[in-house]
Amino acid sequence: MSIDRVQLNGKKILEKDFKTGIRGYSQEEVDEFLDIIIQDYDNFKQEIDRLNEEIEKLKSNRPAAETPRARSTQQSSQVNYDVLKRLSNLEKAVFGKRYADSEE
Repeated sequence: MSIDRVQLNGKKILEKDFKTGIRGYSQEEVDEFLDIIIQDYDNFKQEIDRLNEEIEKLKSNRPAAETPRARSTQQSSQVNYDVLKRLSNLEKAVFGKRYADSEE
C-alpha cells in the first residue's frame, strides 16, 4: 500500500464534524473512539517512517559482494556437491563398491 493513497490523517479525523440527529450516537463516545483512531494513525505513520529509514540504511550499507545473486550461486554449488556426494553413497549402498569404482 502506498502512503500517497491514504486519505485520512490525524488532523482530518480530528476536524471531522458529524451532523446530529434525533436518535444519533453519543457524541462523547464517538469523540473518544476517534481519538483512538487518531493515535493509531500517528503511530502507523511513525512506524512507516522508521521502517523506510531502516530500509534506506540497509540498502546503503550492503556491500557489493553480498548481493543476493552471489550468495545464491555459492549456496547452489554447495547444494550440488552435497547432492552428488549423497548420490554416490547411495549407488555404493545399492550396487556395491565395484559399481562405484568402475564409474570413477
